[in-house]
Amino acid sequence: MNNGKLTGKVALITGAGSGIGAATARLMAAEGASVAVTGIPIDGVIAVAAEIVALGGSAIAIQTDVSDSAQVEAAVAQTVEKFGRLDILVPNAGIQMHKEDRNLHELPEEVWDRTHDVNYKGQYFACKYGLAQMVKQGEGGVVIIVASVTALKGTTPNVSYSTGKAGLVNLARHIAVHYGDQGIRANSICPGALERTPDHDNHPNPKGRDSATVANVPLGRLGTPEDIAPFITFLATDEASYATGANFVIDGGLTVI
Repeated sequence: MNNGKLTGKVALITGAGSGIGAATARLMAAEGASVAVTGIPIDGVIAVAAEIVALGGSAIAIQTDVSDSAQVEAAVAQTVEKFGRLDILVPNAGIQMHKEDRNLHELPEEVWDRTHDVNYKGQYFACKYGLAQMVKQGEGGVVIIVASVTALKGTTPNVSYSTGKAGLVNLARHIAVHYGDQGIRANSICPGALERTPDHDNHPNPKGRDSATVANVPLGRLGTPEDIAPFITFLATDEASYATGANFVIDGGLTVI
């Protein structure tokens, strides 16, 4: 794991105990990066970091609730204390309250707040403290924000989820414009429908959702975290050094129908 395209780089990934975050942590480590695996619950975070270390990589596990500003700030500090710097930030943590996040005119305020506290405000915290470290280092950096195809369409009933994800696309654009002169690149990605969504078991009809969605995917299948991680990893490499302010859709063709 020492001769890859990210050798010598340090990455912090939120929501990395499962799903896209975990797959990205594994792949970035395989490309030589030292990885701070952050998130909750802690069991998954510890397991992913331990797996990376067992394979010869470099990783630490940090319990981090991104809705808590102090925990995010501490996670960045712990990463720098352990690895000496921060080069790559992947704000990825997210929740999806499938059953409760419906019917805007009846939507409980606490559902809106909880979703945005994690998916939107939590990514703001990650970018705030991650960028502060990159600016302090003065050597540039890369931010890859994980949004969703729900940011591009109005079809999902989960209004809190989709509006927060839409905001993340523009957050990446803002960073690209206002931090480009400091060598910091920022892009967003919009994964399509995956085999397991955030909080998959909370969906009122997961099997029905899967079959109905597959029917609208030209490639004929749902995605996996391993379909998404290579795009995030590529954007972190020097091969993508001229890519910034862009939004990349990885959805099997779902949004073109």
